[in-house]
Amino acid sequence: MSNVGIVIVSHSPKIAAGTADMVRQMVGDTVPLAFTGGNPDGKLGTSVEAIMTAIEAAWSETGVAILVDLGGAETNSEMAIEFMPEERRGRIVVCNAPLVEGAVIAATESSGGSSLADVRRMAEELSS
Repeated sequence: MSNVGIVIVSHSPKIAAGTADMVRQMVGDTVPLAFTGGNPDGKLGTSVEAIMTAIEAAWSETGVAILVDLGGAETNSEMAIEFMPEERRGRIVVCNAPLVEGAVIAATESSGGSSLADVRRMAEELSS
């Protein structure tokens, strides 16, 4: 069974990339990981299309956990999930956790082979 994928969504391209870099340095390449930050013009914001692309890039049959920084990122992530194929929607969750700490905890939990529900629960419990 594959590890849960992790998607990092930030309004800032630099924060998204930096958080992904931190996750990679801490858990290596055992976890499918993708990130997106900024709007299509490279300014602060998020893009539903870019989030969908990141979900595809981090896709795992075990599921995908999305970590977000602000409310708009959460809203756009939920919209991206709605646009995903129906058979995948139930295996994609947005974690209610701080971006950096949540991403590190989620990826660490995923690297140990945990289920999507456990990855989400640990990110939300341990980072709050």
